[in-house]
Amino acid sequence: MTQPSDAAARRAIKPIICYHVDTLPAPDMDLYTRARDTLTKVDEVIAPAREAATFHVPKGHFFRITSVEGSQVGDLNLFNANDLNERFYSGKTRALHGTHITTGQRMWSSFPGLRPMATITHDTLGWYGMDEFGGSVHDVIGTRCDPYTHNLLAGGQYHHCCHSNLSRAMADHLDVTPQEAEAHVHDVFNVFMCTGFTRDTGQYFMKASPVRPGDYLEFFAEIDLLGCLSACPGGDCSSEHSSDEAACYPLLVEVFKPAAGSLDGWVSPQPNEYDRSHGRG
Repeated sequence: MTQPSDAAARRAIKPIICYHVDTLPAPDMDLYTRARDTLTKVDEVIAPAREAATFHVPKGHFFRITSVEGSQVGDLNLFNANDLNERFYSGKTRALHGTHITTGQRMWSSFPGLRPMATITHDTLGWYGMDEFGGSVHDVIGTRCDPYTHNLLAGGQYHHCCHSNLSRAMADHLDVTPQEAEAHVHDVFNVFMCTGFTRDTGQYFMKASPVRPGDYLEFFAEIDLLGCLSACPGGDCSSEHSSDEAACYPLLVEVFKPAAGSLDGWVSPQPNEYDRSHGRG
């Protein structure tokens, strides 16, 4: 293919950031930090290896996802517990915060709500940063391992992909069939997963997660949340993510209640105020 004479000049045009986030409503991290010192554990749930589990977090509570037995990544879905149509929007979260998120950044909900669902308040892997390959931890770029892509690429019938695990756990929670629950499963937040894009081909890659037992990611629930977490069948995702051969471990979810008065001044965010009655022609 012949390049145009001004190809170099076209490539040299400087990029601009699509969304300037300095006008985003900022979380009060000092308030959350003070509240963290008063926490009382009120619930815990285990997502078994190669399976998923649901959990509930009331607004104004904290929850932690912890590696407890071995290096393990997890795929997280979040919903408004009172309206499952409002769910985590990975694409918009990525557009606002970047490909990977950490302390002080937020998980945003789908349209028309578009509000913070959860704020990350502590990340024991925050030290990792961006490595020489362009990899980082806790991504909002991967969709989730699923049996359809596995069948497309390998001709296999594997039933413990994260999509399948999330579908079964949601089915148990809603008392419906996995096929009915499947429509609720959405693009995930890849907790502890180390990922990026190759420099040459732009392909999504994964590498062994730096997570170790005792590492955790902590969130503050900005609204009432229903969570669903899958312990990925790839374990630390050092080689593959749809496998019964990879070492795989459970993940612990703990829910904490802050002391009365410790969140004075905090208000749960309201749905987006865009007037949908206009612009529908």
